[in-house]
Amino acid sequence: MTPVLEVRDLVKRYGDTTVLDHVGLTVDEHQVVTVIGSSGSGKSTLLRCVDLLEEIDDGQILLDGVDVSDPRNDAAAAQRRMAIVFQAFNLFPHMTAAANIALAPRVVHGLPADEADARARDLLDRVGLADRADAHPDRLSGGQQQRVAIARALAVRPRLLLLDEITSALDPELVGEVLAIVRGLAADGVTILMATHEMGFARQVSDRVCFLDGGRVLESGPPARCSANPNTNGPGSSWPV
Repeated sequence: MTPVLEVRDLVKRYGDTTVLDHVGLTVDEHQVVTVIGSSGSGKSTLLRCVDLLEEIDDGQILLDGVDVSDPRNDAAAAQRRMAIVFQAFNLFPHMTAAANIALAPRVVHGLPADEADARARDLLDRVGLADRADAHPDRLSGGQQQRVAIARALAVRPRLLLLDEITSALDPELVGEVLAIVRGLAADGVTILMATHEMGFARQVSDRVCFLDGGRVLESGPPARCSANPNTNGPGSSWPV
């Protein structure tokens, strides 16, 4: 079966600095693959490359078997099949929660306004914010804003959902409510590639983890095996804590 995502020998440089050094990974349908590693290891850059927000220097990014990193292919069409949630919430402050969520389905995907609004309100119910549909972002907590951002990503019904350290900007007491949403998405079979520093959470929800260090994948496999019996013996051989 063709993976939803396959990254082959991905290289990304900024000047003389190699940030991603021949990185490879796959994400199968309904899988959650989590990229872990210390700050500066290349996790966020990897997700940005997958979403075609960064040009790559070498390698391939295949979405359902099609090399979307090939400049001859339509990058915008590929991006419409993915959705990314960043550390920052990036909600439009002048729009309500429902309007933020309905915007992309209506403007980018051509969904009629009433259908887009209905979808937005259904998703707000899914993330536990049905009663906050008409609230503006400045009336929401950080955790609520991040849940709206997740709902906004789901509104375009992406083939692949990318989550980039989505709890790192939150106060500790708000982290749990966002992780509960991701846990529910995983249980529902949403295909996810996630970068996180929440190692315990990665163990709970991931089908596979990739330990990125210095721009290279040092370890990849089921969370239990990577945690208890890593293959590598270098400085990155132990599960990060």
